[in-house]
Amino acid sequence: MNQKYLHQNSQQGVVLFIALIALVVMSLASVALIRSVDTNTKIAGNLSFKQSALASSDRGVETALAWLQQTANTNLDTLNSSNAGNGYYAIYGDLALGGGGGPVNLDDASVLRDDNTWATYSTVATGTNITGGIEDDGKNTIDYIVERMCTEALVPANDTNNKCLFGESSAGGGSKGVKTAEQAGAIVGSSASPIYRVTVRVTGPQNTQVYSQAYAY
Repeated sequence: MNQKYLHQNSQQGVVLFIALIALVVMSLASVALIRSVDTNTKIAGNLSFKQSALASSDRGVETALAWLQQTANTNLDTLNSSNAGNGYYAIYGDLALGGGGGPVNLDDASVLRDDNTWATYSTVATGTNITGGIEDDGKNTIDYIVERMCTEALVPANDTNNKCLFGESSAGGGSKGVKTAEQAGAIVGSSASPIYRVTVRVTGPQNTQVYSQAYAY
């Protein structure tokens, strides 16, 4: 009688162990790839929001310059006094708080970042597709402050009572000549045209915030 003996080899599970390790490694790689793509998407989106806000700041500058020109055409002397309702201040840097709270220096970056302080002094931009200071296209909030570069709320003069920065009063020689205030289209009276500083803040989606400044005379 022939007897057959069947030998069953013991299974160690090495292949299963290696497969599990490979699966874990692939899962980690997939998670890293997803996070990398997500981060790149966020960066691209933030750059897009920033560029949109920066472009919108030009509309704030244009609004401020249009107000300045209209006011100067109506009555140039009114620019010798501050007009907080229109975000205009005849003195640069230090602004008197309403209610006697003391001076505020707009050259201090912390002031520009403080929403309450900024809202106290600024005014919203106006124009086509802008409602309540909010631009319809980019959903950016645009507001600005205009400062006359003078030390006193007086008639512009370069003396001990009121020192101002003025636009170029005479044309320079050669190819690098500088235009006079009149040649540049500035509104001037009997005295030279002072320089005005326009500071624009744009707040957009995802807490995007951009500041820009322009000087005009």
